[in-house]
Amino acid sequence: MNELPYSTLAQAFRAAANRYPERDCLDVLPETAQAYGIAAGAWTYARMTGEVDRLVALYRQAGYGHGHRIGLLLLNRPEFLCHFLALNTLGISAVPINAEFRAAELEYLIDHSELVAAVTLSSHRTALLAAAAKVGRLLPLIEPEPSLLAPAPGVAPSAGQTPNANTECALLYTSGTTGRPKGCVLPNEYFLYAGLWYTTIGGLCEVRPGCERMLSPLPLTHMNAMAVSFSCMVLSGGCLILLDRFHPTTWWASVRASRATIVHYLGVMPAMLMGAPPSGHDRDHAVRFGFGAGVNPRHHAAFESRFGFPLLEAWAMTETGSGAVVISNHEPRQVGTACFGRAELTVLCRVVDDEGREVPPDHVGELLVRHAGPEPRFGFFREYLKDPEATADAWAGDWFHTGDLVRRDDQGYFRFVDRKKNIIRRSGENISAVEVESVLIQHPSVRAVGVSAVPDEVRGDEVLAIVVPDAEVPDAEAFADSLVAFALERLAYYKAPGYVALCAALPLTPTEKIQRGALKALGVELVSTGQSVDVRNRKKRQEP
Repeated sequence: MNELPYSTLAQAFRAAANRYPERDCLDVLPETAQAYGIAAGAWTYARMTGEVDRLVALYRQAGYGHGHRIGLLLLNRPEFLCHFLALNTLGISAVPINAEFRAAELEYLIDHSELVAAVTLSSHRTALLAAAAKVGRLLPLIEPEPSLLAPAPGVAPSAGQTPNANTECALLYTSGTTGRPKGCVLPNEYFLYAGLWYTTIGGLCEVRPGCERMLSPLPLTHMNAMAVSFSCMVLSGGCLILLDRFHPTTWWASVRASRATIVHYLGVMPAMLMGAPPSGHDRDHAVRFGFGAGVNPRHHAAFESRFGFPLLEAWAMTETGSGAVVISNHEPRQVGTACFGRAELTVLCRVVDDEGREVPPDHVGELLVRHAGPEPRFGFFREYLKDPEATADAWAGDWFHTGDLVRRDDQGYFRFVDRKKNIIRRSGENISAVEVESVLIQHPSVRAVGVSAVPDEVRGDEVLAIVVPDAEVPDAEAFADSLVAFALERLAYYKAPGYVALCAALPLTPTEKIQRGALKALGVELVSTGQSVDVRNRKKRQEP
């Protein structure tokens, strides 16, 4: 039986606050404070506790409780984590809302998750209310620093029950491969084990109790920052420093000013940082290691040599949490080979072909994972909300089917090859091709459309839309501009096409479905031979 030291994340936080009341829990750097228009400075565990207690009292008085779901649209601000802990104290599930979401995405999330309220910035109130009205839901909105809450719209489903490790802590949406995003139900166990795993994994990833200062530019709407980073700092009594986002030109100034000892990264970041001229201050920092994924093998060794700390490549998914992480935290790490390590004893892995048969070493197959021992799903997500069939399919045979193609050598080292699922991985964001297609097909001049990934030197993948137009197109660039503008009104900016190509017909199967492999090959050819319109410079963050 797997043992956890606490029943809820809020209990773990209270224990850390009791032990380290005057130590920093969060730190807001001046550049982040300026971006958000908030005060810079540290939040001690004692200060955090005071604000969490205040919010708990407000939520309780208003009738919110165990079993409710409340959205959080607060960017990477301290209020996000204060509300998160307050909600968790009461057994209320937090549903992070990406500030980049537009109408179609907001409508789906609000309706599917059955939010009873949302905490949001004033700049996003109009969009949330419009989306809620479109799907016929009443959605009370809560200010980031409320002094009073309106009564909850309904009785909490689990009122009177005590939250425990199996209580839903958060609902995170991940890109679906065959349609709409899937809501991953994440219990307290998921968050607690993420922190426990990180604080005990050791090796080059050693976390020292009460000492670490972790800097992360990753969004709190993702499992890395919300679950892995925050839970690790809570369980170790460390300090989390959140940036509004990654700024290459000020990154090292932020690292030094924050006194960071651990940094989290996406694969795009090392490439950008290596583009700056070498400096005598390149090693003027306190960073012990970086934790992330997707670093370009060409940059890996050079980055470590120049900046003086290891980049520890890891593999995980929202669904797996830390129940099945593979990480290169021990030497030899085989730097520069796209290796992400070997599985620890707590993780069982299989690499199989399409018929589910184990493939020999150095052959490509799909990665299947489970937690070792009698509870194969320990530390994983609990289920896809309202989708038991997808949950069962993902766990066929009591192994989680990741959809990732890997190669494992005879020493057990893994290397990532490709995604079996129809997912585009752009700058750390998972993008469903089907979701983008479902929006683009609504454009009045589009008869058919296929969306695929094409390689991007900086971002890993970029989104390509191959369009069969409804009529002859006299100006391909004007058409591409129109399509991107259409997408930006309805989808987060990063999901919009970065390239648009026109063709007479899409590659289809005998049953009229898109041949994904052929589409991807066609896309690479169209982009590499200049037969597409490059609209990447149109993909910019949109004002709410």
